[in-house]
Amino acid sequence: MTVATPMRLAPAAPRTLVRSVRSVTAVRHIARGGLLSLAALLLGITAQLLVFSGAQEHSAQHASFDELRGQLALGTAPVSQADQQGRLLAPGTPVALIDVPALGLSQVVLEGTDSTVLTDGPGHRRDTPLPGQSGTSVLMGRAAAYGGPFGRLAELREGVTLTVTTGQGKAIYQVTDVRRAGDPAPAPLAAGAGRLVLVTATGPHFMPSGVLRVDADLISKAFQTPAAVIRSGTLPGSEEPLARPDGVPWPLVMWLQALLLTAVAAVWAWHRWGRHQTWIVFAPLVAVLGLQVATRTTELLPNLL
Repeated sequence: MTVATPMRLAPAAPRTLVRSVRSVTAVRHIARGGLLSLAALLLGITAQLLVFSGAQEHSAQHASFDELRGQLALGTAPVSQADQQGRLLAPGTPVALIDVPALGLSQVVLEGTDSTVLTDGPGHRRDTPLPGQSGTSVLMGRAAAYGGPFGRLAELREGVTLTVTTGQGKAIYQVTDVRRAGDPAPAPLAAGAGRLVLVTATGPHFMPSGVLRVDADLISKAFQTPAAVIRSGTLPGSEEPLARPDGVPWPLVMWLQALLLTAVAAVWAWHRWGRHQTWIVFAPLVAVLGLQVATRTTELLPNLL
């Protein structure tokens, strides 16, 4: 009779080894999630600047034009720095329509000049009178991103005319000069005269190196000029040329956290659930979050970019 030899079991792995393997796996998941987040962020910023920003500005311009057209028809379009109730105009409020036939440019001008406002079109510097009124009015616009509405201002020449329509009517201006850093400023205005200054960035696309200004004198009759509510020099730094937003960008922080957590979850699901299921569920989500982060990131760039 043959006696069976008992089978020997392999010794169990030490608990410390199991814990170390799990910790290494967790670190790998976090690292892969971080790399995935970084890739989504870089791709999102590139796509936002080159593709989606122009579409976003185009859509915002359509909405602003419809709003301004309705106000002009009803006679309720803004004619000063405050509305009919005496409250300061909210940033982003449509205030004028600028047409420059020589450049094929037609844009709705919004109130304010910080980076957020200029993503939707040219902005009116709030401490200056509205176009068509006496004094110097200042409009600022981006040179490349978000449609680059003022990207061709350097092509303007002396004598070219442009028009700006507000709640007071249509004002006609004639270009007198195109200035860059170091060029002499124009002569002071005579009493009751008006001037329009168009401001944008100079330098390669998406790499602004200075400020370009186009001066145009009012050749039509100046409209009535209400008393200023916002005094010159009192605007926050975020509304100056080539300025960046002030304060902590909390929306960007929140979107970054959401993107990082989603990326880590996607890496975990890749190993536990399967790659095909992970792609179907997480790819659209990561793309949307990456685009949101990219949008908030581009708002931190200079406002004339």
